[in-house]
Amino acid sequence: MYFSAIIFTSVLAASSLVSAAPAQRRDTKMMTSKTRLDAAGALYFITNEGDQNQVIAASINADGTLNLDRAVSTGGSGAHGITDPNGPDALFSQGSIKASAKGQVLATVNAGSNTISLFSIDPSTPTNINKIGNPVSSEGEFPISLAFSADGSRLCTLNGGTVNNVICYAVDKKTGLKAMPNTLRSLGLNQTTPATGPAGSASHVIFSEDGKQLFASVKGTPPSTPGFIAAFDVQDDGSLSSDFKSIPAPSGGLLPFSMSVIPGKNALLVTDPGVGFDIIDLAGNSSSAVKIDGQSATCWSSFSKKTGNLYLTDIGTSIVTEVQVDGNLNAKIVKQYNQTAGSATIDNDIASIGSNDFLYVLAPNATSVEVLSLESAGNAKNVQSLNIAGPTKAAGVTINAFNLQGMTSFVSQ
Repeated sequence: MYFSAIIFTSVLAASSLVSAAPAQRRDTKMMTSKTRLDAAGALYFITNEGDQNQVIAASINADGTLNLDRAVSTGGSGAHGITDPNGPDALFSQGSIKASAKGQVLATVNAGSNTISLFSIDPSTPTNINKIGNPVSSEGEFPISLAFSADGSRLCTLNGGTVNNVICYAVDKKTGLKAMPNTLRSLGLNQTTPATGPAGSASHVIFSEDGKQLFASVKGTPPSTPGFIAAFDVQDDGSLSSDFKSIPAPSGGLLPFSMSVIPGKNALLVTDPGVGFDIIDLAGNSSSAVKIDGQSATCWSSFSKKTGNLYLTDIGTSIVTEVQVDGNLNAKIVKQYNQTAGSATIDNDIASIGSNDFLYVLAPNATSVEVLSLESAGNAKNVQSLNIAGPTKAAGVTINAFNLQGMTSFVSQ
């Protein structure tokens, strides 16, 4: 019964595709006549198109609102996982594109060409990104998620296809990515290329708060097999333990998807589209599964430094759920925020602009990015719905509602 509840795209099958005319191959396509030079930061996501993957870059204004700026080719191709019915969330993942503020670099997966691309970010004009070196092999198949170390000097990748694993790279801002010794580690999943999902697929890779562990989440196949978190120890030289420790989903948990560190608690909030979300105590004392009544597929999450709460998005209900976790790892739902019905809210990220936090949510069925100002705990306000379809079509950039993926932000330090 849970399996049918988490077919992420069943409620979206009737939604129309939005696509533009095929684009000519150029590295960069401008969507504005003038690049903003006073931007507070930038927001990035990917087209994930099979013939040419592109990064869409939008400038972030001081008030948190966005202006689409440019599309830049990754030099690789995107892909869509195997699912029935077809729909958004092509990679069954979070973290398909990631920025490092300290490293001033941006990385993206190319799931169709099994490669990773690296870009430099100009901190004075952060939508100005430039490829560093050539895309490198992901050393696996169907790469879906990325994680930078805290200082931006290392990048780890999660592959979710037939050859599924994690691997880490040294980040060289002149030459690009170089695979690090003793970091290629198999997950041993029985998968396909492209991956078949959502159930049974890998989802997300992140570092622990202290950087001493690397976590990869794997969804289960309800009702028989619950999911787990693969935890690798990170050595001082950046190498990974030869085997991972399997951290099971808590009782009642089924499908670990995205992971967000709960600061100072040695714990993770893990979205779980089979129930709502899980709290995983990494000390092994008080993990729990928490139900979100009426949820359809709650899969993406981000933490706000300003409010101290986490914000979860549901592709089926198009609702943002704000969650508070106390010092004893007890979690409660603070408030829910309805977005446009049927918009398929997926990847999200939070940027801190001055003293304010803003939540950015990719809504592919509406071909938009929804912007919420996080005024205080329990008080988020929608301040913009940024249209993607018009500007990309005018610029000759191909987008497809079922392929759009990822969300990451950069704010100058």
